[in-house]
Amino acid sequence: MNSDRKILGKAVGHALSGKGAHVETENAFAGLDWKITGTRPEGVPHSLFQLLNHLIYWQDWAVKWLDGKKPPIPKHASGSWPGSSGPTSPEEWKRTVQGFRSGLAKLDRRSQDADLFAKLGKKSRLEMLQTIASHNSYHAGQVVFLRQVLGAWPPPSGGLTW
Repeated sequence: MNSDRKILGKAVGHALSGKGAHVETENAFAGLDWKITGTRPEGVPHSLFQLLNHLIYWQDWAVKWLDGKKPPIPKHASGSWPGSSGPTSPEEWKRTVQGFRSGLAKLDRRSQDADLFAKLGKKSRLEMLQTIASHNSYHAGQVVFLRQVLGAWPPPSGGLTW
């Protein structure tokens, strides 16, 4: 049983990181010039910076939930899109990317350190981790597409090609 839980924890970690499915999520924002991260081409609803802050919002929310807290759910979807369309400096961009990576690391630790089948209210930890992994994957695809449109693809780590 213990090895099954390790295998499950590893699978959840891979889902959170995108490993084996797409460019690793933590690298989706790597190598970008901070000045283009606030750009929204015509017809595109969110900038890279807005997508990043949205991902951070829900990662932080999920970490609180996994820690047994009861974070409020925004009344409207717009409540989970904090901040401006772009950073005001390269330092703000770096801090924000680091916040995203830190959130991924916290989620990964929680996928390894706890009983994934334990319920917290109506959902298990596993269900929440799967939800946030799917959410991150969905938006990682938007990030890749927007980077391609902006001519800023691939990141320094490369993309998945074969």
